[in-house]
Amino acid sequence: MSLPAEFELIRRYFAPLSGPGSLSLADDAAILQPRPGWSMVATVDTVISGVHFLPEDPPDLVARKALRVNLSDLAAMGAEPVGYLLVTALPSATDEAWVARFAQGLAQDQAEFAIGLLGGDSAATPGPLTITITALGQIEAGRALLRSGASPGDRVYVSGTLGDGAFGLKIARGGGSGIEAAARAHLLERYRLPRPRLRLGRRLVGLATAALDVSDGLVGDLRHICEASKVGAAVESVRVPLSPAARALIEAGEASLAEALTGGDDYELLFTAPTEAEPALARIAAELDLPLTRVGEIRADPGLDVLDESGRPLALGSGGYRHFG
Repeated sequence: MSLPAEFELIRRYFAPLSGPGSLSLADDAAILQPRPGWSMVATVDTVISGVHFLPEDPPDLVARKALRVNLSDLAAMGAEPVGYLLVTALPSATDEAWVARFAQGLAQDQAEFAIGLLGGDSAATPGPLTITITALGQIEAGRALLRSGASPGDRVYVSGTLGDGAFGLKIARGGGSGIEAAARAHLLERYRLPRPRLRLGRRLVGLATAALDVSDGLVGDLRHICEASKVGAAVESVRVPLSPAARALIEAGEASLAEALTGGDDYELLFTAPTEAEPALARIAAELDLPLTRVGEIRADPGLDVLDESGRPLALGSGGYRHFG
């Protein structure tokens, strides 16, 4: 079934998703009023078929991933989500059933994260299917977690496990024959459905000195913190947390620790904190039932070293996902 006209498409599938301030998508823009003493936080991400997801991926999971990677950016700043704007660029071959499942995925995550659609745009494109989401959040003024606050002596932490997103892409492309079906399913889900650590981000406000989410890989993203904070860092590779499924794929010879460190798509939080924050972080990890693993330390000398079990630097190349070049 071909797509209906733009405004009919909005009426059927996107107006039911509209949230407070959206004016039911009947006007040209939303009207938002931040709380007194709070600041607005805005982030935008684009996902493109064949680049950030596979053309055969389920539409509802494409929607949820597109939304969640934005919510992950809000989590990394310690912000509470308010709502989001959506732009869809759809090829003529896209049918209405795809849009219906896409909207169902958005509705599912709107319910989970208590947010609504505020507006956006729809267009036809001769290129690949492209989804752009702008997420809006709020945080107490002056309290946002930034990349630029790390200091020498701070410890480097990550939440959850790393490598699952990059390894899940291998599974989506037909890999993983050497591991059990349950392990393949775990990795595939982690690739298709990242988990924005919003609750953790809010709890890190006032504790963490710098933070971002792991979208381009631990090595690449820690370099971002080091550059913004004008410091260096050392990572102990033996401390990097891996899921049993990721370990199984490495042991099967279908992946490597280097890929777990540089592959990206994990959307866990990477943050720095002073030594005295460790007891509080241990309490947060227990209360959220979420591992927070110390993987390294911030140094005064510039540069980033990833060390093996003997303390020697590992050769990882440039490290991190690169959008260009």
